[in-house]
Amino acid sequence: MSAAGTTTTLGHARHVLSENPITLLAAMMFTLLVVLALIGPYIVPYDPLASNAAVALQPPSAQHWFGTDALGRDIFSRVIVATRLDLGIAVSAVAASFVIGMPLGLAAGFFGGWWDRIISRLADTIMAFPLFVLAMGIVAALGNTVGNIVLATVVINLPFYIRVARAEANVRRNAGWVEAARLSGNSDWRILAVHLFPNALPPAMVQLSLNMGWAILNAAGLSFIGLGVRPPDPEWGILVAEGAQFIVSGEWWVALFPGAMLMLAVFTFNLLGDALRDIFDPRRRT
Repeated sequence: MSAAGTTTTLGHARHVLSENPITLLAAMMFTLLVVLALIGPYIVPYDPLASNAAVALQPPSAQHWFGTDALGRDIFSRVIVATRLDLGIAVSAVAASFVIGMPLGLAAGFFGGWWDRIISRLADTIMAFPLFVLAMGIVAALGNTVGNIVLATVVINLPFYIRVARAEANVRRNAGWVEAARLSGNSDWRILAVHLFPNALPPAMVQLSLNMGWAILNAAGLSFIGLGVRPPDPEWGILVAEGAQFIVSGEWWVALFPGAMLMLAVFTFNLLGDALRDIFDPRRRT
């Protein structure tokens, strides 16, 4: 992309974000999550793995903003450090499913025939399973490592991008501008990459934003039931699971703050979908 094109895109993004206060808030919250993921482990006041039985299950205070858990570990430090792991899992999984699913869906919708039938049946087969149960099965079969959690999340998110891209390509493959591109000497693959892909991006960006929230929930859910990240590594689902047993006895802070952070992250990505759609929509730049 040229320097002028980059400047135009950045200017359009600024316009979209400033046009709606909600999208601007979502962008600010997303930026905060990214900053916490990048520098969080270096700015937390305590070692997230260090235990201190003398201060176990202490409520929020000036020394421990989110209180401490049953082993005396600082919950604030553990919640902040967990941002990198949860966000990393979600970004890796969603990016991989997007990179794999979009070309498959575009090719299926554009070429049709046996290619369409194979890819569509693949997506239908995955969607036939309850997606969280399928993720549980994959992780249980392969082992509960971070890599396998990412793989399971990629598999369950793949049909969404295949379906979105297939629908967009199927609708537009006979459009006048596609025929004009073909008559100009463009190959089918160039038409897919240069003309159809940008027009399929707006709905795909909304789906990507929603999938980011689902991917975080999926990773946290797997950890909550013991199939995700292994303790003592801090992860939002593990922290909520560790705190759930103390809610009845009155130590509400152990589960509240990790759960609130998890909710905030999912809420952010749900709000960000409309902004991403408008930023990547070629029609909004005219």
